[in-house]
Amino acid sequence: MRALQVAEPWGVDRLEVVEVEAPTPGHGEVLVRMRALSLNYRDLLMVGGMYSRGSATAGTVTPFSDGCGIVEAVGPGVTRVKPGDRVSTLFFQNWNAGPARLENLMSSLGHPIPGAGRELATFSQEGVSKVPDFLTDHEVATLPCAALTAWRGLFEDARLEPGDTVVLQGTGGVSIFGLQFAKAAGYRTVITSSSDEKLRRAKALGADHVVNYKTTPDWAKAVREATGGVGADFVMEVGGAGTIQQSLRAVRIGGHIAIIGVVAGAAEGFNPAVLIGNNARLQGLSVGSRAMFEAMCKAMELHQIRPVVDKVFPWTEARAAFQAMQGGEHFGKIVLAF
Repeated sequence: MRALQVAEPWGVDRLEVVEVEAPTPGHGEVLVRMRALSLNYRDLLMVGGMYSRGSATAGTVTPFSDGCGIVEAVGPGVTRVKPGDRVSTLFFQNWNAGPARLENLMSSLGHPIPGAGRELATFSQEGVSKVPDFLTDHEVATLPCAALTAWRGLFEDARLEPGDTVVLQGTGGVSIFGLQFAKAAGYRTVITSSSDEKLRRAKALGADHVVNYKTTPDWAKAVREATGGVGADFVMEVGGAGTIQQSLRAVRIGGHIAIIGVVAGAAEGFNPAVLIGNNARLQGLSVGSRAMFEAMCKAMELHQIRPVVDKVFPWTEARAAFQAMQGGEHFGKIVLAF
């Protein structure tokens, strides 16, 4: 069978399709024939050698945490799924429910566990979940990381009510899922982007306010104007160094900032005085548990929320897909199809 792999000296141009031995499911494991994968910024960091790697990778990385496939076989002791079931991978293979613990967070696909970028893959039965029938394979593949991150930020960690204002940075996967989930929950939404065309698409999805941060670099002021000077109840912070100060100025007194990414950089002086002054809450967020994932899927089925799949590439053309991500060409998610 074939798999995607990358090794030192790393880089998108070093990602290769290689022949490897087909795996066999052991006790408590399932064998899944992959149908689709989706890209996350984490995958780009991993392929580029900018993501920590553990001994389990042995110097070679099989990337991708997010995929959809069909269970082909099961090992002894498997009870959660059966051959023929369509499943999603779960970002964390060992986080079923409850709060995050070290042992949960050390079970992520791609690192330290080989990822879903292969024709056949074995996973723990605890690390897959059956998915709604109304979603396509491509749509299912977008759920494990981006969708669950947005879900947890809005509904598990924050305490929001209908009518509250949420700010979503950019138009990548997490922010677009955040927009869709927030609209279903009755929240007022503000979304930022450097592209007027992407902002028009966000408006069509139901965004209440849009801000071009290139033409309006002080977008926190625009958020405060949209909220009558009060500020946002919630900010989905994806930028890191490039955006955190604006987020601190945009959030209301007692508001919540979910820190989920560093796409604009990771180093900047942090002034805690602003945080103290508005009594806001900063919370780091790394995806979520299987229980959160399954609750999210129920809500998506109830509201018929369909992920935004912007671009689809053959899985063997993963390099081109990563280049599209690097160029910021996408709105929503980029998918690889088998």
